[in-house]
Amino acid sequence: MQVIGITGGIGAGKSRILAFLKEVWGAGVFQADEAGHRVMEPGTKVYEQILEYFGSEILGSDGSIDRQALGTQVFFDEEKRNYLNGLIHPAVKALAKEETAQARRGGSRLFVIEAALLIEDHYEKLCDELWYVYADEEARRKRLRESRGYSDERIQAVFDSQLTDGEFRKHCQAVIDNSGPIERTYEQIRALLRGL
Repeated sequence: MQVIGITGGIGAGKSRILAFLKEVWGAGVFQADEAGHRVMEPGTKVYEQILEYFGSEILGSDGSIDRQALGTQVFFDEEKRNYLNGLIHPAVKALAKEETAQARRGGSRLFVIEAALLIEDHYEKLCDELWYVYADEEARRKRLRESRGYSDERIQAVFDSQLTDGEFRKHCQAVIDNSGPIERTYEQIRALLRGL
């Protein structure tokens, strides 16, 4: 089984590429962001640890963690943010390992792990290759304004918090340019998969 790690800046179009890999190539897909929600569900160890540290004021009426209330607490407090990340990131990575192993046992030929912090959290140890989804800044800004309603200030703040283009390129074995027509992007992916 080939395990591909996919990363890139916000607005680069990673979701569309994951959908293509899943629907056309039958890839198993693990998304760290979605897994981050799962590890915080009631009944999990992470849920209990978050509740113990932050208190019940971060709970919604249904007893689940209100991510907006939690976000408000950690946004301006680096110590709290580091504590939360120290719980969630290892739990997500453990889940990625578990689901990769399940896919391998199930006979999958292709498994894709997508994570914003793929490089920082050393997912290269789980992956055969890391692919960087690149889109020029103009395309990314346009997508974020249209799809998420982000202001220019918010877009810039997120851009500033992420790795630079040079850093992504340094750590990844392949670059997919997703700035232009989607068919051109798909052709690049086909070529990379043929290379595997």
